[in-house]
Amino acid sequence: MQRSGFISRATLLLSLSCSRRVTSAQTRSLQLRKMASYTTEKRGRQNTTDYRIYFKNPEGKYISPFHDIPLFAGIEQESGVPTKRVKKNENETVFNMVVEVPRWTNAKMEISTKEPLNPIKQDIKKGRLRYISNVFPYKGYIWNYGALPQTWEDPNHKDSDTDCCGDNDPIDVCDIGSKVCLPGEVIQVKVLGILPLIDERETDWKIIAINTEDQDAENINSIEDIRRLKPGYLEATLSWFKNYKVPDGKPQNQFAHNGEFKDKEYAVDIIKSTHAYWKALVLKKANSGSINCKNVSVCNSPFQCSEEEASLIVHSSKEYEEADSISEEVNKWFFLPK
Repeated sequence: MQRSGFISRATLLLSLSCSRRVTSAQTRSLQLRKMASYTTEKRGRQNTTDYRIYFKNPEGKYISPFHDIPLFAGIEQESGVPTKRVKKNENETVFNMVVEVPRWTNAKMEISTKEPLNPIKQDIKKGRLRYISNVFPYKGYIWNYGALPQTWEDPNHKDSDTDCCGDNDPIDVCDIGSKVCLPGEVIQVKVLGILPLIDERETDWKIIAINTEDQDAENINSIEDIRRLKPGYLEATLSWFKNYKVPDGKPQNQFAHNGEFKDKEYAVDIIKSTHAYWKALVLKKANSGSINCKNVSVCNSPFQCSEEEASLIVHSSKEYEEADSISEEVNKWFFLPK
């Protein structure tokens, strides 16, 4: 499939994260630790507009989950030379996923693209914290929901397949594994396919993936495998995205390709193109608009800041407090006519 904005394999192999030179043995050890050792720091009071989840790398330094966590799991860099990507087999590249919303929960948590260091916070609509409605029979989100770092759906680029521009966010991911993750958890996923959602006249791709550590990951490698081993899950996913805004008085969402899930190859091409748009964004070769591109490790990025500045950003926010209560309205069920 030929797509505008597509970049070569050689270009994509360029890692943008800066680090000191280490031996090959040290690099392998560092790769394994980095894949599992991102940590978070909570600030403000949960269930309020002050609440934030900031990220730290394995060395305990504050980072942006949007810009500083590599897209490809296991990518490290030695003086500008990228190491080999982690693969489960010869045909499968593994991606990092930043979990924003755990399965079965309602709070619309998301990477704050407009704030420095892009912490996770709860979305706000009309001055109120946003919660996703329970549209029977689905309680909250039906997968672990999050985003692929170092991707960007460019609002200035009209997709040739959807005929709509991007939604100005990192590309979304639905992890269909069994584990219920935590907000801010960084997991490694393999891509299975993609759903071409049109959300309020914007292209809003939904990557379908599975946690590589899931008990079913070895046996699920495609959209067809999901249909075979998890019957009804794809249909539920389509229904969820179609109707989740209806209780808010909005029309049903639409889809390109008549709501057909596209395969893994198609999905990876989309991921690569959004990675290219992100690269242009952080290198100031694209209009960033309201996006905050501050980062601590992207080579040649004019938005790069020091570790000290990153620490000041985090500590200028409010101290963490115990969670506020949640309205019972969050547990309300909505029943839509057939």
